[in-house]
Amino acid sequence: MSGVGQLSGVALECRDPAALAEFYSGLTGWPVVHAHADWYSVGEREKAGFHLSFQRAPGHQPPTWPDPASSMQLHLHFRVGDLDAAERAVLAMGGTKFDDQPGLDRSRVYADPAGHPFCLVPTRHPPE
Repeated sequence: MSGVGQLSGVALECRDPAALAEFYSGLTGWPVVHAHADWYSVGEREKAGFHLSFQRAPGHQPPTWPDPASSMQLHLHFRVGDLDAAERAVLAMGGTKFDDQPGLDRSRVYADPAGHPFCLVPTRHPPE
């Protein structure tokens, strides 16, 4: 099957793109590959096929979750080898853990410093 285009990135709106780029750089290990006052991006390299970007939105309000009257709209998943170690790192970098956790053994839900929800999920191991 052939598509119309190839996904090249995801952009998150926030009040402080530089701070959010630093947070996700620490989470992914990717360097900041583009820095402008209103737009920052992280990726494996500058010309990588995919970047995670952060766009300044002065009036940004984070989503609320869980909230039956609202929704996350979008959230990112990050595979990690050790949920407990990854959680400690996320919290040390300024992330926050939501009180409501639907499945602590299979995923954990956090918010980045701008309030965007994301999940840490265990790395899948190939069948033996």
